[in-house]
Amino acid sequence: MSENRRARSVGIGRAHAKAIVLGEHAVVYGAPAIALPVPQLTVTASAGWSFRGPDGLGDVSFTSTGSPSRPLVTQASDSLRRLIAEFTTTMAVTDGPHLDILIDGAIPHGRGLGSSAAVARAVALALADLHGVRLAEHETFDLVQTAENVAHGRSSGVDARTVGAPAPLLFQAGEAEELKLGCDGLFIIADSGVVGRTKDAVELLRAGFQRHPGAQDRFVGRATQLTEEARHALAGGKPEELGSRLTDYHELLRAAGLSTQGIDALVEAALDAGSHGAKITGGGLGGCMIALARPEQAGEVTRRLHGAGAVQTWVVPLRGPAEGG
Repeated sequence: MSENRRARSVGIGRAHAKAIVLGEHAVVYGAPAIALPVPQLTVTASAGWSFRGPDGLGDVSFTSTGSPSRPLVTQASDSLRRLIAEFTTTMAVTDGPHLDILIDGAIPHGRGLGSSAAVARAVALALADLHGVRLAEHETFDLVQTAENVAHGRSSGVDARTVGAPAPLLFQAGEAEELKLGCDGLFIIADSGVVGRTKDAVELLRAGFQRHPGAQDRFVGRATQLTEEARHALAGGKPEELGSRLTDYHELLRAAGLSTQGIDALVEAALDAGSHGAKITGGGLGGCMIALARPEQAGEVTRRLHGAGAVQTWVVPLRGPAEGG
């Protein structure tokens, strides 16, 4: 934290969405995960003081603009209040009479895209800007994790890291590092329109592990293998191999009961359109899927996805090192 403080009348903070390429669920059991920043979907938070009295919500109020933000902010208010209290304590700042937080976000809630972590990061950075302090990255991460642990229970930290990352990350055992990119391509994310049920998916998977001895080790082992192979394919310029690992990971999650007919239809549509591979992304039982395609395929893949029921899609470029650089 910087000691040179210069308070502002309004503080601004920003963050973006994320998608899991491989490793969801297994990462909480110590397996690696590959996560992708989605800069097309952003959240902006502004923080400022007002002089109105408490209105039954305590000493802070939240206002949201943009339809994706509204249900999220309503559900996340407890976790954001915990974040604000933690910020006030750890940064040793002085409260004003009433804190107004305005959140404007484009990340749909409950789709496995890191909406709650992005909001938390944006709010943390807005508070820092308001008070004229500079947060170190580990301090920002800790604040976001404070909110995430309230909202979701024990969090792996993948979302908290990736919503502020400039490039894809390899995440394992609480540590994150930027991935080496040796190939180009496009990740296409498709929204099924169905809110995912991460907590239900976690319980479903855990119950399966308890019923079948050895199932957890087999699941985590296979997930680790696929993610490691995908990492090497990504670094080695082998998009076909990377795509194949995506599809194999989808089969792993589907066999565990974590996919849906709607997600399976999107995966099939992406593969039929010539994608290198496709899978569910995020907690499961709804949410989004992600496909890897060549740039010249993107239009056809996107058309097929909408035809198969996608309510919206986003294209995230994957860029290897520039030649001559």
